[in-house]
Amino acid sequence: MKKILITGGAGYIGSHTAVELWNSGFEPIILDDLSNSDSNVLDRLEEITGKRFSFFKGDCNDKKQLEEISSQHQISGIIHFAAFKSVGESTAQPLKYYQNNVGSLLILLEWMKEKDIQDLVFSSSCTVYGQPEVLPVTESTPRQEAESPYGNTKKICEDILVDYVKSQPGIRVISLRYFNPVGAHPSAKIGELPLGVPQNLVPFITQTAAGIREKLTVFGNDYDTVDGSCVRDYIHVMDLADAHVKALDFLKGQKTNFYEVFNVGTGEGNTVLEVIQTFEKVNGLKLNYEIGPRRPGDVVKTWADTSKIRKVLGWSPKYSLEDSMRDSWRWQKNL
Repeated sequence: MKKILITGGAGYIGSHTAVELWNSGFEPIILDDLSNSDSNVLDRLEEITGKRFSFFKGDCNDKKQLEEISSQHQISGIIHFAAFKSVGESTAQPLKYYQNNVGSLLILLEWMKEKDIQDLVFSSSCTVYGQPEVLPVTESTPRQEAESPYGNTKKICEDILVDYVKSQPGIRVISLRYFNPVGAHPSAKIGELPLGVPQNLVPFITQTAAGIREKLTVFGNDYDTVDGSCVRDYIHVMDLADAHVKALDFLKGQKTNFYEVFNVGTGEGNTVLEVIQTFEKVNGLKLNYEIGPRRPGDVVKTWADTSKIRKVLGWSPKYSLEDSMRDSWRWQKNL
């Protein structure tokens, strides 16, 4: 059974990907510093899969930690999630973000070279597109100047990977640019667990529904969209996890010095108000929300063209927005 190192594997997307890897015949090895996740996730993963995954508490910036992993396991590929991801925090503390997000990739690539690990799936983001001039966004849509240091770290990491693949025989890399991950595992045993006040829409919705937050604020209803609120492409986390497994499978069959990028989304956009209304409808609830002023730095609308990933990787989303809202609420109630 091939062992795949998942950096940030106890996090939201990483934990769901660990389940899909195991279901697809891979053995996940998890590295996470638990700065934005909880060690209880490991127990939950065992409940879902029946397997206790190897776990290392640490950081990709620590070469000694990587050496310890390779002394115990023969790693055949890496899925690199580990990164700080708060847009607001990155604006206030840019150096922290460059040190962690860019610095850790450099150390990881050095270690891959030393250990002759060929395959890497990199967690990128639709933030590299900024506010696109034409929709939907394809992989050849020009990347815009980043709206935040966080977004810029993803652009820089992509550029590093392109240069590295050209220089280094034997390396194969896919960057997945994903849109807005939502939902939770259908078992409701794992899901999104933001520490502190949520930065994302759906955890704020579920926490408001649960009474943890007094109300939800919709930032602006005067944009050029069907109902005036911002449009995003909301992708179920299980579909996103499946895309990582498909990407890893695809890399194994490629010649070396391979680099490719794929959008991962549903191919459809929904407004913030549509998401709220869908949540209310599928769960039979009324949410306490109000319209607030626009939030600086928000992209008005963006959604993915997914024809490339469908054609090349044979991937397509299986879950609907209704599924996402139902699973998110079941996960919140289970907490």
